[in-house]
This record gives sequence, C-alpha cells and structure tokens, in this order.
Amino acid sequence: MFYLTIDILGTVAFAISGVLVAMEKRLDLFGVFIIAFVTAIGGGTLRDLLIGNTPVAWMKDLTYVTTIFITVVFAIVFSGKLKYLRKSLFLFDTIGIGLYTMVGIEKGLQAELMPVMCIALGTMTASFGGVTRDILCNEIPVIFRKEIYATACILGGVGYFLFVRLPIPQNYAYVAGILIVIILRLLAVRFGISLPTIYKKQQEG
Repeated sequence: MFYLTIDILGTVAFAISGVLVAMEKRLDLFGVFIIAFVTAIGGGTLRDLLIGNTPVAWMKDLTYVTTIFITVVFAIVFSGKLKYLRKSLFLFDTIGIGLYTMVGIEKGLQAELMPVMCIALGTMTASFGGVTRDILCNEIPVIFRKEIYATACILGGVGYFLFVRLPIPQNYAYVAGILIVIILRLLAVRFGISLPTIYKKQQEG
C-alpha cells in the first residue's frame, strides 16, 4: 500500500506538470489530456517494457488512467489558483521526479536487478515522461540541458541504497531517497548550480 500510494502521488504530480505545460502552449482540451497522460505514464511505460512487465501497469490497472483524468479536471478547474505557471510547473515536476525515481528503483529491486541498474531504471522512470512532454510541446527537454535533473535522481538512488544499510525501517530509507532528489533539485535551481558546459570553451578556442 505504501509503494502504491507513492506511485499514485507521482502520477498526480506529473499529470499536473503536463497540464501546466499544455495550458501554457494553449492546447485544446484533448491536447491537455494527452500531454498530461504521456507525462504521467511515459516513464513507467518505458520502465515496464525494459523489465518485461507487460502489459504495462496502466493497461492492467485503471487506477492510473482514472487518477490522471481526475487530476486533469482538477488542474483545469483550479488553474486560476496556479498564478505562476512556471513556478508551479517546476514544483510539481520536482515532486514527480522524486517520487518516480524511487518507484522505478523499487520495480528494479522486484526484478532482482543490481543496485546500479535499479538506479538507472529509477532515473529513466522519473525522466522519460518529462522528456516526452517537452518534445511534444516543442521544448528542449530539461534533462538535456545543464540543469541538475537526472543527477538529482541518481544521487537520490545512491542515498537510498546507503540508507537501507542503516538500522532503520526500509520505508524511512525510501522517503529519504525521495527527499534527496527533491531537495537537491530545489537547491540547484535556487542557487544556480548546474552541470558544466563545453560550448563556452569551444567559442573561446
């Protein structure tokens, strides 16, 4: 139940981020739903295909589709409350990658993958929905820019595997992994921390 709750919360967070991007692009109602849908299920679909868990989760359990539909309606109705779309998008996207990173790691553990493969699976689960959303909305995906995004997912996964070695309940380690991802991304954006770029050096040369 704990892991399902985290999965649903991640679905809600990513669906809202999809709605915000779609509304910013002024898409119609169908377009808003499609962007929210692919954002919410994109990473999980890739994850399930990679580990051979087919049909993928959202095709076997209507809970995900129902959750996305309700979330889209909720986000549209209360869109007026989200006055600062970019800030809201950033917040929900950050929460989403934190939750989905750990969902992907848990699925990797269930498939008996090595820790490094679990972290890679968690990072892809967290990132791929946003990548699909940005491509469909004609944006350069955040993961391909110099912002701290996938790096936060990787460090959160590493933190989880370190915490599970401590004499604490596994759920605490799980929550700690989520918080590491979210806090690192928030701090990186707040203080302008980013990965190095090669282009400035090329221009100077």
